[in-house]
Amino acid sequence: MRAALLGAGGVPVTGLGLGAAAIGGLYEAVGEDEAAATVEAAWDSGIRYFDTAPHYGLGLSERRLGAALRTRPRKDFVLSTKVGRVLEPHDGGGDDRANGFAVPATHRRRWDFSADGVRRSLEDSLTRLGLDRVDLVLLHDPDEHGEQAFREAYPALEELRSQGVVRAIGAGMNQSRMLTRFLTDTDVDAVLCAGRYTLLEQGALETLLPAASAAGKSVIVGGVFNSGLLADPAPGATYDYAAAPSELLDRAVRMREVTEAHGLPLRAAALRFPFGHPAVASVLVGARSAAQVVDAVALVRGPAPGAVWDDLRAQGLLPGGVPVPEPVLDGSQG
Repeated sequence: MRAALLGAGGVPVTGLGLGAAAIGGLYEAVGEDEAAATVEAAWDSGIRYFDTAPHYGLGLSERRLGAALRTRPRKDFVLSTKVGRVLEPHDGGGDDRANGFAVPATHRRRWDFSADGVRRSLEDSLTRLGLDRVDLVLLHDPDEHGEQAFREAYPALEELRSQGVVRAIGAGMNQSRMLTRFLTDTDVDAVLCAGRYTLLEQGALETLLPAASAAGKSVIVGGVFNSGLLADPAPGATYDYAAAPSELLDRAVRMREVTEAHGLPLRAAALRFPFGHPAVASVLVGARSAAQVVDAVALVRGPAPGAVWDDLRAQGLLPGGVPVPEPVLDGSQG
């Protein structure tokens, strides 16, 4: 896979990246061997960008990802993790399913967007990863902590970048409004927008993506399946980590009918869609098995008839002004 650069920072990311929440037990448990095989399949498929966070499985995702990458040449891959939640030991027993992860509740999360919290979180992540550095550090979900994130956490990240501790900085959220502020009011290299620029909804197209283009910054897109709905729109499918509303489920089913009429699985259209915007540097795919990785890579590399987008527009399922990808993605994206 060829790589795109994050903003002006010179950090190369492959067009398809591996989001490592699933190997941290998102929704259901994943075994050690299966997690390792997932990362190995990503590597064998040419993926060289990997994203994780302390939040994912209470550190399990970081530990597993670090173990799988530790034997690879460090210069050959790009790794991002996140700050804003500090993990503290917890011996109360139970599991973490209330937070979406099928793992033992060995720790509890504490929000901390202070400068000290940023540094401590990064140090803890490096310990769990077993690596000497990460390339990109993102402020993770500062929705209810915005002012502290801008006042304390962001300057701490800027200092770490100026010291060469990290190569690039940014923020990752499930909304576009505050991410747009990061692009316009700070010197971040990139933002990670999850769930707000998908085949199902394009809220990020209003301000976030134009702001990124104007500033010469990059957008990493996550949550392209809207947490499951666009992967398999069936009763019980999830949207934004909860049961999908019936109107959205119906919309996704109609989309599937259109894409499959062109021989294109809905999940393929969902994976490919964000590449239509020039500010998108990488699309993250979450996978819990090697088979899911192989499937995603094949879907994003295969052809997508241009008429599929036209038909989605004709049926009112895709707005007319939304950019769409080329029928065959070039090497920088597949």
